[in-house]
Amino acid sequence: MKTKKIVSLILASMLAVSAFAACSTTKPTETTAGTDNGGGGETTSEAPKEIKDFTMFAAMAGKEKEDGNEIMEIIAEKTGVRVKETWLTGQNAGEAIGSIIASGKLPDLIDGGDGSVTLYENGLLVAWDPYLEKYPNLKEMYTEQEWDKFRMDDGKIYWANVFGNSYDHNTATGHNGEAFWIQVRVLEWANYPKIETLDQYFDLLERYAEANPELPDGTTVIPYTCLCEDWKYYCLENAPMFLDGYPNDGCVIVDISAGQDNPKVVDYNTTSTAKMYFKKLNEEFAKGAIDPDFATQTYDEYIAKLSTGRVLGLCDQYWDFAYSIMGPFSSPLEATDGSTFRLDEIGCDYVPLGLVAKAGMKQQWHSYDDELNQSSGCAVTTSCEDPDLAFAFLNALLDQDIHDLRFWGIEGVDYLVDENGLYYRTEEMRENWKSDSYKAKHSCEYSYCPQWAGMSKDGINRMQPGEQPSEFIEGLAAPLRKCFDAYGVGTYSEFLGSDIVVNTPWYPLWSWSNNISSDTPGGVAWKNMGECKHLWLPTVVMSKDFEADWEAYQKAYAECNPQDFLDEAQAAVNERLETAKSFGWTAPA
Repeated sequence: MKTKKIVSLILASMLAVSAFAACSTTKPTETTAGTDNGGGGETTSEAPKEIKDFTMFAAMAGKEKEDGNEIMEIIAEKTGVRVKETWLTGQNAGEAIGSIIASGKLPDLIDGGDGSVTLYENGLLVAWDPYLEKYPNLKEMYTEQEWDKFRMDDGKIYWANVFGNSYDHNTATGHNGEAFWIQVRVLEWANYPKIETLDQYFDLLERYAEANPELPDGTTVIPYTCLCEDWKYYCLENAPMFLDGYPNDGCVIVDISAGQDNPKVVDYNTTSTAKMYFKKLNEEFAKGAIDPDFATQTYDEYIAKLSTGRVLGLCDQYWDFAYSIMGPFSSPLEATDGSTFRLDEIGCDYVPLGLVAKAGMKQQWHSYDDELNQSSGCAVTTSCEDPDLAFAFLNALLDQDIHDLRFWGIEGVDYLVDENGLYYRTEEMRENWKSDSYKAKHSCEYSYCPQWAGMSKDGINRMQPGEQPSEFIEGLAAPLRKCFDAYGVGTYSEFLGSDIVVNTPWYPLWSWSNNISSDTPGGVAWKNMGECKHLWLPTVVMSKDFEADWEAYQKAYAECNPQDFLDEAQAAVNERLETAKSFGWTAPA
């Protein structure tokens, strides 16, 4: 059984709103279900059945599937439901959700991201509570204590976050969180040095760019970029927290130097490390090492830039960019001499660096356990004409055979099974699952619907191919494998070298701040603090007089009354700590 620990991609355009009509019913004239159960079982034959067409919007970037997608149709035959997914384009989550609400045309399923609370406050979501008792796969996702953390102020549950949830135990090989990333060709050029600090990182990026100013197709490299678009600017602003060695509580540092029974909230925006970090960015911008468009580029422009392989380094969360560049990196390009090359084969893939303020410091960029994010998740809207069927569908997506179809594909087509029952792929199969065109017509992950990481229920395989040890290594491009070997590591998390610690009862605190209400002084301060940082941080990075502008920024920031927010953050930490104690938690010795 599952062992859960207490921690843990709007519309293509507004023209697409019309796609969010209530679910419709189609009746296939011919069935393709049962051609393979995705789990190694025998072929079965089923009579044609009615299929409900649902719509889903996820307030994240993503890529739409083609109509008639092969695995989507198999899942539809098995579950009686087919889902048309649409994704965030050209807006942030709050704007997108506002547009959907204003249109009056909601999808059947939704992950509202930062706009989830707005959907709840407008009474547009269906409570999960009665369905959790009816559908055991859904209930099994979390413990009773964890489900309680999803409850809103009316005492009900309206969504479930579908990520970072491991069956049996955490088997992650990747690092989906934030880090300073660097292309492996840069490290290989420098003979794989140890990089611990910002100075070492930027020095290497500068030297490599000077010696290797162009890609084989003649495009100019960019040593470093970042993003200031409002829903993504955390990758610019919260690095001081990590540089000082703290884990990703997101909104504050929680200092436990006096013990976990006496946690103290600290504002990372005003520390000496914060000033050091932004001064370093200011110096690098003045040298031309930072992308001159960093402060104005949109998320789509940012991803397009990363997809060219030009960017040598960045600070970001892996899940936010890696899956968008996988296809472009594995596609043939033409060099200036007429030959062809692939970005992954010349070492443009990224590895994470857990940089610190001073060499020798310990750090916690990577969390080795699951992170519970109750601030948003998969939800059913009140526009869905058959919510019971919607929840039945979400429940069925967690059946092992359907879960295998979603993430492994079809046996014999997308993976094979060895004599010990272990799933594996051929090189051709791996290349197919890197191809955007192949995945658009064939794979159907339903990636913002309930899912598992961790062990398969067969006790042999992993729920996700990327966590299957043999597949993880074999799926790496040769320069990436060479880099791992050079540093003596086998996974991205090992590459980071973060301290292995048990997550604290309040971690991650961003799951609280993401949903903070603006009806309190702390909520007002939090909103004002964000607006102030959005305005001032790009300014101080590009400043001709850093000291003067830093002082002006700090003055403007203080006028936001951050202490009001810090007080509420401290109260949230204390409350989570007391709740954990009520369930038997005790501070480690």
